[in-house]
Amino acid sequence: MKLKEAMAALQALGSPAVKTLWLKHGAKEPFFGVKIGDLQPLAKKLKGDQALALELYATGNGDAQYLAGMFADGAQMTAKQLQSWADLAAWRMISATIVPWVASEHPEGFALARAWTDSKKEPVVIAGWNTLGALGTILPDDQLPIKELGALLDRIPKTLPAAPNRVRQAMNGFVIAIGTYVAPLAAKAIATARKLGKVEVDVGDTDCKIPEAEAYILKSRRGAAIAPKRKTVRC
Repeated sequence: MKLKEAMAALQALGSPAVKTLWLKHGAKEPFFGVKIGDLQPLAKKLKGDQALALELYATGNGDAQYLAGMFADGAQMTAKQLQSWADLAAWRMISATIVPWVASEHPEGFALARAWTDSKKEPVVIAGWNTLGALGTILPDDQLPIKELGALLDRIPKTLPAAPNRVRQAMNGFVIAIGTYVAPLAAKAIATARKLGKVEVDVGDTDCKIPEAEAYILKSRRGAAIAPKRKTVRC
């Protein structure tokens, strides 16, 4: 499938009702308003076409970028391409999901994500924290930079209160991911969560809830000392 055909397929799947919903969640034009579930069959059909994934993302269309992330192989991307995806994300859902999906598959994912957390661009910072959480979720503990992740846990209580709105959400999510999946830092993450307490985030005119980190970690472990690693953070 060529780019023009893929964009036409996306446009045909667009819905005014879904577009209104995505706008409430912060989506920015241009986008068609496609349900995630309606993207999945198309992503399955396009899987393996890495060049098309890059072309779709480069359009800047929010639906095209989400679709691209559903079938792009992050391990095949260059660090420069991943940086471009972080910089050009159309809106928060792309920064918070799509960029971490591909970045967490790349050998330089941690280095990129760590640098992103210091960016002056809020979407890039969100991508950084979510990528770090994704790495903790999928990589074996012996492949993780435990010391550096621990230092990031120490950093969060000091910096989260003054962080931008959705960055606070991403930081909270990072604490949850580390506390749920990284055994050497399980206790430290719980201690960090207790320092944070309930993290306040303005979610606008939506029904979104921000979980309290300690309770969510314990729930996600399902009674075990730590939860088993996931094969992927993609959904």
